Amino acid sequence: MKQKQVKGEHRTLEQIREHYEIEKELANRLRHACKEERRYLYSSLYDELYRRVPLHPQLTRKTSPEETRQAVEAEMKFIRPFLAEDSTLMEVGPGDCALSLEVAKIVKQVYAVDVSDEITKALTTPDNFQLILSDGCSIPVPDNSVNVAYSNQLMEHLHPDDAFEQLRNIHQALVPGGIYLCFTPNRLNGPHDVSGYFDVIASGFHLREYTITELSRLFRRVGFSKVGVYVGAGEIYRRLPTVPLMLCEGLLDMLPFTLRDSIARSRPVRGLLSIRLVGTK
Repeated sequence: MKQKQVKGEHRTLEQIREHYEIEKELANRLRHACKEERRYLYSSLYDELYRRVPLHPQLTRKTSPEETRQAVEAEMKFIRPFLAEDSTLMEVGPGDCALSLEVAKIVKQVYAVDVSDEITKALTTPDNFQLILSDGCSIPVPDNSVNVAYSNQLMEHLHPDDAFEQLRNIHQALVPGGIYLCFTPNRLNGPHDVSGYFDVIASGFHLREYTITELSRLFRRVGFSKVGVYVGAGEIYRRLPTVPLMLCEGLLDMLPFTLRDSIARSRPVRGLLSIRLVGTK
């Protein structure tokens, strides 16, 4: 096992290891479950995780208003140009719903689709906000009703056998010309879940981490007519074709692990490999 430090982590190594062991145990139950079992396990296992790991970052983030504000501001800077007053936004995997609630201030309707309501039970929400529970694959909103779908750190949590089905359902929920903005970590500089402290391959609730190449092909299979990727930071992002980045990934993937990991984690390459994929229906 490897042990590495992660910037911004305030827990002790013992607390992190306990989180790791619990998450790995629960994730293995999900990995080895059949499709019908996974329908209820997505919800029950995440609820169990949050109960057994009270210092989980998704829970403690609520106690830090400044961190929440900064995170929401960063996401809003990216997605704001895609929104209008009459837009319907759907966030899949909204976590504490901080972003969805902020977006609700400026659009017609917000759907927040999640497998658990454990984090959001105490929230007070506006009339144009709706929390919708999913089995991990279903997207229970009307077909052709969503202008912008958005997820941040979601795809990697899906069982590989379920990813195509959920993506197809998101595509079906979009209006013609609607877009899906999908942020997910790149496996070439992972793991990005708690197992990144100890393992070289994701073994927690990141059931599969993707590359731009792999995710772009999945979007195309579902039927998205255009697939691009955004590269940038802060308030400046540029949409690029996927092919140059796919070639870069292919070259990196051929390198020995230690060399690949060192290059992929360097600041400029890490920025290029950050997956901000946009699919247009």
